[in-house]
Amino acid sequence: MCFIKRVHALLRPEVSGPLVLLAFSLGGLVAANTPLQSFYMALHHSLGVVKLPFGGGDVSLPSVAECVEIGPMTVFFLLITLELKKELAFGHLSTMRQCMLPLFSALGGVLVPAIIYMLIVGKDADLRQGWAIPVATDAAFTVPILLALGRFVSEGGRIWLMALAIFDDVLGILIIILFYGASLNFIPLLGVFILGAGLVTLAWCGVSALWIYGIGGVLLWGGMLISGVHPILAGVMVGLCVPTAPRNKGCRELALSDRVSPLECLEGVLAPWVRWCILPLFGFVSVGVSLRGLTFHQLCWPLILAVSVGLVVGKSTGIFAATWICVRCNLATLPAGTSWRMLFGLALICGVGFTVSLFMASLAFPASALLLSAKLGILLGSCFAALMGWCWLRYVY
Repeated sequence: MCFIKRVHALLRPEVSGPLVLLAFSLGGLVAANTPLQSFYMALHHSLGVVKLPFGGGDVSLPSVAECVEIGPMTVFFLLITLELKKELAFGHLSTMRQCMLPLFSALGGVLVPAIIYMLIVGKDADLRQGWAIPVATDAAFTVPILLALGRFVSEGGRIWLMALAIFDDVLGILIIILFYGASLNFIPLLGVFILGAGLVTLAWCGVSALWIYGIGGVLLWGGMLISGVHPILAGVMVGLCVPTAPRNKGCRELALSDRVSPLECLEGVLAPWVRWCILPLFGFVSVGVSLRGLTFHQLCWPLILAVSVGLVVGKSTGIFAATWICVRCNLATLPAGTSWRMLFGLALICGVGFTVSLFMASLAFPASALLLSAKLGILLGSCFAALMGWCWLRYVY
């Protein structure tokens, strides 16, 4: 009976999803270091060149890995936005006081790792481009760790960490939009503003038909891609515009109640695709690090050190310090049933960056030899943070 319960627990989506992501990520690592290397590396090469009509010149097509980053990952960030909006509307973040603590904690968890990274890399202009890599917390891996810890983490601590991870992802989105966009083309950008205004108007009028937001989102994504704005912003804008008010007609596909909201309906449709397809695919094409023929001197050790220390030391220190300041200033209280010792262990777990950190690294060092060192730093830092957080909460606390 105990074995059956353990198997049933592993099959829960919040546990099995990250296991699939981990398996595909390891698959990418294996493929990059076996005879499959030529196939794997082809995923990172351009798909070819297209000649534009009427003398428009040649356009180089993106690689499969780049297509995953600008296409399916937009859906991932759409889902994150939907989750945040749902929590703000009628969840654990529905009041200002509930928002205050995880928001302050997330801000500390972004600022301190970035500062530590910049101090380690010094004045190297190339390395300074990756300052945002260690600021991320990967909820896809932190949630299974919390579930595995069971009674060693309070319910209030779990809610705080999940809220923090959501705010952390939103801050990561803002960093990508503000600091990793290309040069802007203002004529397509005008079309983006018009489409965005149209979506906001639809939301204000209470339009609940999801297909309208879907079409608008696709057009918005294309316009941003042409204009130079990172297209993941399209997912964020659509997520912010989808109504939270329940509609009279239920979502038959999900067998929900008659009072389901468009936001809940869309979240229910997207979550399985993100969990089982998009994140594993991203993990496969992003994690692969070829170690064949690699020597000690070919690695950029300041970058590896900056990323790993930023994740392990920066995240935990920044989150714990910001939380302490927020509580001491009476802006919020500690989560129910959570002590300072437990909160420090949870802050350590927040150093698991993985998915979003890999995404940041691909933007900071596109087609660069530094990308390999950044990925190694992410893998080392995330594994060490997970191990330290687990041991602290399981044996020390």
